[in-house]
Amino acid sequence: MGTLFESILSGHIPSHCVAQGESWYAFLDIFPRREGHTLVIPKRAVQRLAELNSEELTGLMEGVTAVQQRLGTHFSTTDFTVCLHDGPLAGQEVPHVHVHVIPRTQGDGGGTLMSMWPDSINAEPDHESLASLAASLQVVN
Repeated sequence: MGTLFESILSGHIPSHCVAQGESWYAFLDIFPRREGHTLVIPKRAVQRLAELNSEELTGLMEGVTAVQQRLGTHFSTTDFTVCLHDGPLAGQEVPHVHVHVIPRTQGDGGGTLMSMWPDSINAEPDHESLASLAASLQVVN
């Protein structure tokens, strides 16, 4: 028994295809945040983005842009919210990589990334802490 998305890919669970490529499949989210909300998934089932090889990563991003083109034409927009929850602590509900592509139009009621964490916005950036973190992230183990 695989994930929900593996069942969709195998045809055991119906989906509403938007587009597909050799290594990816895109379908409408059944609980959309707005009309046109589409999920783009790799055909190989992995939970985290880092588990995809470079060809699969490239294919996934090609899928995202192909979906943006189709949705953009349909909804007359060039603006999208594109997000990925990489693992359960990041909000991933299905343990299979998936990219949300949501068309954005004037007055659609959607928010920004900042609206998700409104209390984390400081008036002044803490450059000392940022420099320290950046330096530690550049250290190769």
